[in-house]
Amino acid sequence: MKIAIVCYPTFGGSGVIATELGLELARRGHEIHFITYRQPVRLALLNSNVFYHEVNVPEYPLFHYQPYELALSSKLVDMVTLHKIELLHVHYAIPHAYAGYMAKQMLKEQGISIPMVTTLHGTDITLVGNHPNYKTAVSFSINQSDVVTAVSNDLKEETYRLFDIKKEIHVIPNFIELDKYRNESHIACQRSVMADKEERIITHISNFRKVKRIPDVVKIFYKIQQKIPAKLMMVGDGPERVKAEYLCEELGISDKVIFFGNSSEIDSILSYSDLFLLPSETESFGLAALEAMAWGVPVISTNSGGLPEVNVEGESGFMADVGAIDTMAEKAITILSAKETLSTFKSNALKVAQKFDIAFVLPMYEELYANALK
Repeated sequence: MKIAIVCYPTFGGSGVIATELGLELARRGHEIHFITYRQPVRLALLNSNVFYHEVNVPEYPLFHYQPYELALSSKLVDMVTLHKIELLHVHYAIPHAYAGYMAKQMLKEQGISIPMVTTLHGTDITLVGNHPNYKTAVSFSINQSDVVTAVSNDLKEETYRLFDIKKEIHVIPNFIELDKYRNESHIACQRSVMADKEERIITHISNFRKVKRIPDVVKIFYKIQQKIPAKLMMVGDGPERVKAEYLCEELGISDKVIFFGNSSEIDSILSYSDLFLLPSETESFGLAALEAMAWGVPVISTNSGGLPEVNVEGESGFMADVGAIDTMAEKAITILSAKETLSTFKSNALKVAQKFDIAFVLPMYEELYANALK
């Protein structure tokens, strides 16, 4: 199949999933065309079946905001026509499904009919999409898609609750490539760079937005390090980072916390981590938690959104209510206190992660593609 993938080219989960999906499809012999405004961060073009087409939005003084959707839909039409693309897979309802629908209509004028698969990832539904200014367009874009998928059952139900959706929504979970995690030969940094031998390494990775409850991460760690020697690795960047740095100073733990920013060493950090903290207000899936589990890192998370579909209570880690800092700290200490307990949780975390291997998930997409093309 010749497939065009439209996504955000950023560090966020949706962009990572879209990119990894496209690369794996290419390895299976499909021809993949990424169409976005910048090359995705994890996209390596050393594959004869992978192509990247940049969407350029020309500056024009008439527009206060440059019309990306217009440029994207036009680019889709040009690329479908030029490369004989057979199917569009867009990640995010707006603006991508909206632009995809406009491209489909323009292609019809040329006698070309092309199906569109739309994958919902979370904030396009629960945050941006639910805004009154966008809600009508989101409902329209989803209903006009030929196939709709969501990354968790929770997101599926939330979509039906928030919007007037007539389409069936198929649940296809996010995935990981376990072969990559088993191959540790590329791990560059040494554990001693992050912590002393007797210290546990606790990690958090996110975009540092309010929904991630970054102060809770710091407060949970503060309670943990009072009982167990530990260091906290804070990976990512965003509006809550400065507040977190000030909080570390107030609590007197700045020397025990490392802020990495948007690091390219995530695999190295996770390979040496003992525990992952994700006390989010909500997560449509919890890809960061799954990536930690793939490295055999148990997870302490909230029980909101799609997290219970990823983090298995008492096996891969523990869950608690949003804001339950004391409970999450106690659960963390339970895991970290004894070597045997930590070892068991690490092993179980990997076993749970194996259920989300791309080898099991990718055929679900291929089946949907085949049905859409019929």
